[in-house]
Amino acid sequence: MKLRKIVTVVEETFSEMDRVLDHPVRKAACCAVIANPFAGVYAEDLSELIATGETLGGLLGQRAVSALGIEPGQIESYGKAAIVGSEGELEHAAALLHPKLGAPLRKAVEKGAALVPSAKKRGGMGALIDIPLGHKDAAFVRSHFDAMEVRIPDAPRAGEIVVAVAVTDSGRPLPRIGGLAVSEIKGEDGLR
Repeated sequence: MKLRKIVTVVEETFSEMDRVLDHPVRKAACCAVIANPFAGVYAEDLSELIATGETLGGLLGQRAVSALGIEPGQIESYGKAAIVGSEGELEHAAALLHPKLGAPLRKAVEKGAALVPSAKKRGGMGALIDIPLGHKDAAFVRSHFDAMEVRIPDAPRAGEIVVAVAVTDSGRPLPRIGGLAVSEIKGEDGLR
């Protein structure tokens, strides 16, 4: 893996609709800008990117948790995303995100029974991406359906990929649309 840079962003929301929150809603995203080893060429075997995804799942997950300054078990939501530069293809993002990134990310946040929501796109330098978020242990927790927008002004270059992981310490500010409450989570099947 050729790593050019890592960017970490922390967002804290203290009030919503002129209402002060009981506790701030905190999100952290950690993004890696890497060279795309398959830029400009078609390759049937993408195992190099799959292995890189496994490495980045742990690295970015640990850094995102650390950015919030809390214990891994206190993380409530997570998500992942990638932006492929113009010389790459969406399958390069899929190779990074899907086969092996999840297991080390789950280890970084202690457990993670639910699927890790993901997004991928092609884009140029400064492209925005919304990292989808969902509760790490129970997909039916509506209060945690959210996203965190990130962008890196000088990435991805044509032959690069931005890989991002986001974590939170709570759900959205002022949730009130029902669904499974955090206190009701069993965390056995990833759904409830």
